[in-house]
Amino acid sequence: MSDQSWKQELNLPEKDTRPQTEDVLNTKGKTFEDFDLKRELLMGIFEAGFEKPSPIQEESIPMALAGRDILARAKNGTGKTASFVIPCLQQVKPKVNKIQALILVPTRELALQTSQVVRTLGKHLGVQCMVTTGGTSLRDDIVRLTDAVHILVGTPGRVLDLASRDIVNFSETPLFVMDEADKMLSREFKNIIEQILAFFPKDRQSLLFSATFPLAVKSFMDKHLTKPYEINLMDELTLRGISQFYAFVEEKQKLHCLNTLFSKLQINQSIIFCNSTSRVELLAKKITELGYSCYYSHAKMPQHARNKVFHEFRQGKVRNLVCSDLLTRGIDIQAVNVVINFDFPKTAETYLHRIGRSGRFGHLGLAINLMSWNDRYSLYKIEQELGTEIKPIPSTIDKELYVAENEGAVPRPFRLDQLPKGNETVNKKLGYEYKGQPQENQAAPQAPQPQNQQQQTPNQFPQGYPPQGYPPQGYPPQGYPPQGAAPFNGYQYQQYPPQGYPQQGYPQQQPPQAQTQPTQQ
Repeated sequence: MSDQSWKQELNLPEKDTRPQTEDVLNTKGKTFEDFDLKRELLMGIFEAGFEKPSPIQEESIPMALAGRDILARAKNGTGKTASFVIPCLQQVKPKVNKIQALILVPTRELALQTSQVVRTLGKHLGVQCMVTTGGTSLRDDIVRLTDAVHILVGTPGRVLDLASRDIVNFSETPLFVMDEADKMLSREFKNIIEQILAFFPKDRQSLLFSATFPLAVKSFMDKHLTKPYEINLMDELTLRGISQFYAFVEEKQKLHCLNTLFSKLQINQSIIFCNSTSRVELLAKKITELGYSCYYSHAKMPQHARNKVFHEFRQGKVRNLVCSDLLTRGIDIQAVNVVINFDFPKTAETYLHRIGRSGRFGHLGLAINLMSWNDRYSLYKIEQELGTEIKPIPSTIDKELYVAENEGAVPRPFRLDQLPKGNETVNKKLGYEYKGQPQENQAAPQAPQPQNQQQQTPNQFPQGYPPQGYPPQGYPPQGYPPQGAAPFNGYQYQQYPPQGYPQQGYPQQQPPQAQTQPTQQ
């Protein structure tokens, strides 16, 4: 194939015409061809819909190809996965029957997604990629490893299990990659990571990527990385394309408010976050009873059920997904344009990763937070830590903030039959039995047009909302929220924060904590 003809024979996807922000457009003008990549790799990159490298890809790919250790920090949804997958594929030798790269990720869903990116970008290279996670059959993994595997993608517990049993041999593996490195080096995983590294050669190359880097990463870098090249593209923490709003509602009114949002917003797909698994299932059932298509996912579900939900949501078979913080990290679903925090998170880190599920790769998205009065402390703290402003929700949200003109151009990159299949091993958790996803026909739908929620755009909230006598007298408190904010369905706001808030000496003087169930991972 000649130098000119190979591009003409590419099977290119439909061009994504949605507007993008500077988060991915602020580049130095390089192209993927400038990196001297294999032609077969370039073919996979272009056929996956990639056009030009994002800022993090421009910075990290050349240094990784030069053999340097990398510590890279960039925003959610700006192309970090391709930043380490492309160097791995470039350096792997398909004719050598050894594991030449290990990619560690914190969750099973992210492992499946990352392995599919490896397969998609490397489909012309003959590179064999295997995904291994907990919750699946160890015997099946052992059988698979009898065949050639060049790149192994997995979660830490299963990878350590395979290495400890001498089923996989990392003694000649030159590449070690960690995605979501801040999570991987938390107390939950750090000891496991240290044990896995003991199986690697000392002259390995290490690539660490994340959106946030706590002090634990610094100590790990000093101990295990050799003169790492540090990349920090976090001039600000939140994505520029995500519009953030909050609405104060009492707990018993949250479902009513959510129903109103469904009727007012033009939702392509949405992810709705709760702080506990019991609330996840209950909310998904209630949303289905309202007549909207909805699945749920959380850590207590058997793995085959989690895989099925994840795959079908990616394919657009269901519009709404209710989940715990299981899906806050790395999950890339381009069609998601709205994220709703049904329960407001307690930490800035969780908030940052949750809202980063919309506005992927520089596109526009919407984050809406339903807040009770007890959440006001967390709101103020998160705004201060992230240096961002979460505005009171207006009576009408401009569609230009989150709606793509041509929804047909939103990429849905993988067909269901192309995805790696999870083993149907059901690991029952103590006291939990999975009963399947809620079905719409089990309850009479209360919404007039459940499947056409994007087209429902009334100018005002439904009659009778909020109910008479709501909000309670004196709520929200006088002086909250920002001065000059647009009234929310008749609420006339004044200034923010309220006079005398936060308490003098904050944050040394900790605010009272709301009595809620712990977040399930």
